[in-house]
Amino acid sequence: MSSMGPVTSRLFDLSRRRVLITGASQGLGYTLARGLAQHGATVVMNARNVVRLDEAVQRLRTDGLSAYALPFDVTDPVAAQIGVDHAESEFGPIDILVNNAGMQHRAPLDQFPLDQWDALMRTNVSSLFYVSKPVATHMITRGRGKIINIASVQSELARPGIAPYAATKGAVRNLTRGMATDWARHGLQVNAIAPGYFRTELTQPLVDNPEFTQWLSQRTPAGRWGDPTELIGAAVFLASDASSFVNGHTLFVDGGMTASV
Repeated sequence: MSSMGPVTSRLFDLSRRRVLITGASQGLGYTLARGLAQHGATVVMNARNVVRLDEAVQRLRTDGLSAYALPFDVTDPVAAQIGVDHAESEFGPIDILVNNAGMQHRAPLDQFPLDQWDALMRTNVSSLFYVSKPVATHMITRGRGKIINIASVQSELARPGIAPYAATKGAVRNLTRGMATDWARHGLQVNAIAPGYFRTELTQPLVDNPEFTQWLSQRTPAGRWGDPTELIGAAVFLASDASSFVNGHTLFVDGGMTASV
């Protein structure tokens, strides 16, 4: 009998792995938390809205999945340090970090509010460093760990009205490279997932806009919006032993958008 089945299963097995995922109470973060838990991981879910976070955790637990709430503000470096240290002592070593927290604000660049620029940079870039630094410090001590940053097709492309957002996601892609360059020697793998356009509660207004959906369908070789569950496979790959020699890579999951003009 071939042994390929069990070997293949072990490659992607996340049993006994603990995942800290930020921005996990809704949208893509929640979907990723559910998907990683379904593959055996214990998920420690972070968000600022305690009520919404507790509801998200309870939904996973109702389905028999292992999930815990860890509310803190990722844009506060002190809160991030305290939160990570608490997770390590309360739930056990963080094996995998998914930096998913982020925000968007749309406005023409020449009219873009300065406070929104600062908020975007703090939420999409600085928070990623604030959370990754203490997590990586623990991982380096153990000589192993996985960090997955959520980038975007806007890490590579721009659209009118979202230039600052594109700037933050370009920074996420290059910070991913920088983290890998510094931390790979300590046994860490740091990579990014760059989603294209996915149907979520946050993008529903765009989904409901016939003009935008028609543009998206024509612009994307796959001809459609992505379903959030289609990101789970990429996350499991980058979180598992299957990606043990993948480092500093950005995996675009975009229906071919960045491959086509």
